[in-house]
Order: sequence, then structure tokens, then C-alpha cells
Amino acid sequence: MVNVILCGGSGTRLWPVSRKMYPKQFNKLIGHKTLFQETVHRNRKYCQETIVVSNEEQYFLCLDQLRELNVADYQFILEPVGRNTAPAIALACLDLDPEELVFVTPADHVISDLRGYDQAIAEARMLARDNFIVTFGIIPDYPETGFGYIESRGYDVVSFKEKPDKAKAIEYIEQGNFFWNSGMFLFKAGVIVEELQKYAPEIYAESQKALLKAYGEEYKKIPLEDMQKIPADSIDYAIMEKSSKIKVVAASMGWSDLGSFESLYEKLPKDNDNNAVTTPNHINIESKGNLLFVRDKTVVTIDIEDLVIVDTNDALLISKKGDSQKVKEAVGILENQLSELVNVHQNAFRPWGSYTVLEDMERFKMKRIVVKPGKRLSLQKHYHRNEHWIVVSGTAKITIEDEERIVRTNESTYIPMGKLHRLENPGKIDLVLIEVQVGEYLGEDDIVRVDDDYKRNENGSKGEA
Repeated sequence: MVNVILCGGSGTRLWPVSRKMYPKQFNKLIGHKTLFQETVHRNRKYCQETIVVSNEEQYFLCLDQLRELNVADYQFILEPVGRNTAPAIALACLDLDPEELVFVTPADHVISDLRGYDQAIAEARMLARDNFIVTFGIIPDYPETGFGYIESRGYDVVSFKEKPDKAKAIEYIEQGNFFWNSGMFLFKAGVIVEELQKYAPEIYAESQKALLKAYGEEYKKIPLEDMQKIPADSIDYAIMEKSSKIKVVAASMGWSDLGSFESLYEKLPKDNDNNAVTTPNHINIESKGNLLFVRDKTVVTIDIEDLVIVDTNDALLISKKGDSQKVKEAVGILENQLSELVNVHQNAFRPWGSYTVLEDMERFKMKRIVVKPGKRLSLQKHYHRNEHWIVVSGTAKITIEDEERIVRTNESTYIPMGKLHRLENPGKIDLVLIEVQVGEYLGEDDIVRVDDDYKRNENGSKGEA
């Protein structure tokens, strides 16, 4: 089989841990691997090949995390803009052998019962070989209102249901033949392509055209103009609710989409007072049933119950347990304020390395920048700020207009506003430097790229470092 991993989504329901530029699938929320890494690792037992369909902004995150796993046999399809799951699946399947079995999984789900998972895949594979499109229905533990449901009769799908209210969800549970819609599928590539031709012909046709124009040696990148021509639709609406070839496998596999902090709480280990705590430095005085998602801080809780407390370097979320879904409202307010808190952490990862915002004030910003050996930033300039660079460790090769210079530990240089410049690490250890920005505007979008090793200036010249 081929595992097609759908790696889109911004995970705003888990803000401030999850941000648009570093969504939940790339976070280590449970255990020592990220959700994306767990997905890749889990499915390699069944699949000989991995195709990752990703936003192009997240390509280097995926690449770094695959390398951590020492995984080599993978392909990428990069979307400049998301068009939902039907186009993503179409782009992945159009180039495959029609008889190839395809296992479609989101990148950000948790599976804790691997025996149940194994059994469900075995059943689904059998049905898929008989030219059915198989979806996985999760046997519900409780009347969840945040999921869609599948009504079944044996393997046959009777209907798909939208997210219900509480009363309807209770009714579904009592009937016993309703299952949570997991968003996982198994089918032959040729079967799904035929059904796309039949029920979503425009998605099929435009995806085929876009794939023919895809470019890149290490990936297939879809041109922006061609991606925008593909109608946006989910695979559920485009195919699953229309096709006569749909089957469902009911499964109990310890599944969660981690769509809220409450679902994260359920998956984390608890202490004797039923608190889920991610920091080892917790002093608990009569506090029960809380989620404390905190890194590297001593946390003291006194007489609190059923709270969600999530702490990052630049944001703090406090919510009553059961109400954390409203975090989307908070994210909406931040978006209206044009806040960078929606997009990036103070720690941000780039294809060349990473940076950490140490101080951010009016007309002044300080960063710690780490450049990997042999990597370099884009050739760029800024219209609204000057920059000072101080090398902390390693050696920097710095280009300013036509001049190149080597800057060593404890040396510094100055980058005037409007001057073309580039930072490079020619050494064999990480280059660490402090960057001080001074200017009228210090947003990450005040970057005009002239040349970029990672081709990030192909769909427009402005962007993040």
C-alpha cells in the first residue's frame, strides 16, 4: 500500500501551542515524537511508500521530521494554497498505478490501540481489493458533538450525518449503528479516480492539468494559478456521500483527532489527583482534574479544579475544562488585530535553521538566530529596518551588496536599511548570532527576496525569513 498523509490544517483549536506556521501535527504533544512522525512511523508497517500532501510553507518542517526518523522512501506534493481533501487526494492518486492500494490518513490524529488499528486495516484492505472505497468509523465512547457520524448496516453505509447537537448525539449512541467519521480511507487509486471523474469531474480535470504542470526535483509543487482553478471540496461531499461503492469498517483503535484541549487531556497520563501535567516541576495543593500544558517552568496550583492552563513563551491560555473550543473565538480576535501570535511562536523554524524572539518592543526587536552548517538565508533587503548582527558561536559569511566578509565569534556587523544582504554558515557547527532590529516597522513580512535556495520567492517576493 501507499500511505497518503494529508498534512494541511492550522490547528487553531489548540492555540497557543499550535500556530499557522507550526501547527499541531509538528508538535510533540504526547510522547517523544510529533503527531506527524507518529503517523509516518505507525503506517510504515502496512505501507511501502509515503506521499505527503502539504502546504509548501510546511515542506521543510516535514522534511526535517522525516530525517529524524531516518525515513527515505517518501514523496511530496506541495500545495501553494489549500483546496480541501478531495483535490489533495486527487493529486496524490492520479499518478499511481490504478491497482495500487492507497491508505489516506490525516497527519494529526492519535491512535493508541494498535491491535484494533491492525484489525481495522486488515478488514478495510479486503474490501478495497474488491473495488470498494472504505472509510473507517470509530466506535463512539460518548455522545460527541464535534464529529460527523456515519450510519451503517454492517459494512454498508446508510448515511453520513453532520455534527449533531447533544440530544441527537445521545440518540446516535443509543441506536448503536452510528460511528464517528475518522477521515481515514482505503481504496484502489483507480477506483477513487473513476469516482472523481463521475461525481467531481471539474476537480478531476483541473487536478490532472495542475499535476501536469507540477515542477521540482525533490517534490511536485503545484503552480499557484493552477491550484486556484481546482474547486475546493472535501472528499466526503465530493465522493463519499454520492458513490455507491462506499463501505465502512467499524473500529475501536484508541482514536482521537486532538481537536481540543479536552481531548488532549484524555490522552495524557494523570497524577493521583487526575491532573494531566507536562512539566516535572509541579507543586500541587488540593488541585484536581486540570490540564497543565507547560514547558520548563515550576507551576504551583492551589485549590483549582477542571481548568485548562496552557503556557508558551509569548501567550497564556486559561479556560474552564469543557469550554476550550472557544479558543477559536480568541484566535479570530487576534486575527482581526493582525497579531503575529496567530502565525508564529517566538521559536520559529525555517529551512535554514531557527530563530527565537528574545525581546519585541516598539521600534526594537531582538532575536537569537541559529543557522545550520552549510545553509544560508535568502538574498534579501528590508525597507523599514536596520539590523545589527553579533556572532555568539560559529563563523558567519555575510554578503552586503557586492562585499563579502567573514564574521567570527564575538564580532559584529551592521546591515543598513535597503541594502541587499545574505547570511551564510560555511562551517561545520551551528552558527548562533544575536540580531537586533531597529526601525519603524519590524513585521516578518518586511522582507524582499531576490534569490532563495528554497524557492520561497516563486509566488511573490515578500515573505518570512
